[in-house]
Amino acid sequence: MGQIALEGLEFFAFHGYYDEEQKIGNKYGVDLYIKTDLLAAGESDKLQQTVNYEVLYRLVAEEMRAPARLLEHVAHRVLDRITAELPGVRKVKISVSKFNPPLGGICQRARVTLTKRRQHEN
Repeated sequence: MGQIALEGLEFFAFHGYYDEEQKIGNKYGVDLYIKTDLLAAGESDKLQQTVNYEVLYRLVAEEMRAPARLLEHVAHRVLDRITAELPGVRKVKISVSKFNPPLGGICQRARVTLTKRRQHEN
């Protein structure tokens, strides 16, 4: 097993609990970590034997474009998409951050982190 990480992804999106947040939008950050078997790709140098970074990015970007009230919901959607569309992925961890959240004070970012493991198939 090995890990692929996409760190520091940035998006402008329209998530937020308050209607105003969904209208004006905000900057968001995503860090994504997946566990998968990297041995075959390491030996062969063939893209089809690993998880393509571009595919991972596209899945995250598509879910970031769909507005949600909660960061938890956005993160959960990404986990579900990755495990549904990439069968070689055994575990996914995602952190979604909202920059300068409207808290009434100084806060650089609010972040949620979720992890999902693939269930063992019988």
